[in-house]
Amino acid sequence: MLNKRLFGALFALTLSTSVLAKVSIDKAAPDFTLTNSQGQSVSLSDYKGKYVVLEWTNHLCPYVQKHYDSDNMQSLQRKYTADDVVWLSIISSAPGKQGYVEPAEANRLTAERKALPSHVLFDPEGDTGKNYDAKTTPHMYIIDPQGQLRYAGGIDNIKSANQADIPKAINYLDAGMTALLSGGEVENKLTAPYGCSIKYKS
Repeated sequence: MLNKRLFGALFALTLSTSVLAKVSIDKAAPDFTLTNSQGQSVSLSDYKGKYVVLEWTNHLCPYVQKHYDSDNMQSLQRKYTADDVVWLSIISSAPGKQGYVEPAEANRLTAERKALPSHVLFDPEGDTGKNYDAKTTPHMYIIDPQGQLRYAGGIDNIKSANQADIPKAINYLDAGMTALLSGGEVENKLTAPYGCSIKYKS
């Protein structure tokens, strides 16, 4: 019995390590292909040569609402897509769980909130989210034109759902993108994400 438990623990540790290894900072970001809200297939590799922001999202999460109701997320989307950065909003909520939406609802939410992602992508099986070790909504990532992961973590450093905290916070995503686009390095490459847990398929 002990041997079985030990094997199980070692297997879980090995699996966890292999998943985490896929998203090492300054290493190649794992490719993926997902369907967008228009029914088209979108692959990360389609955007080699461009900066890409990945944003895990759930419209019912208070932490996501904080950044959308204040126009904070949209302002970042406007700023960086205008600079030819690709912004991919990813929904990894499983069907029947909080945050899952059908394509028409995703398009309605995008229009209603005046959001400007390049694509809204669906990950109902959760494979892409788990490959990136995405834990919360929001959870943010920056991938450089060479396909390397340059940032992973929270959108900022104040872990609250209060809009009033936004002006006081250090926006890690904005700081990272600003540094990279000016030829510099990201100062805080890996930070703790905060928000609602992603509602993965059981």
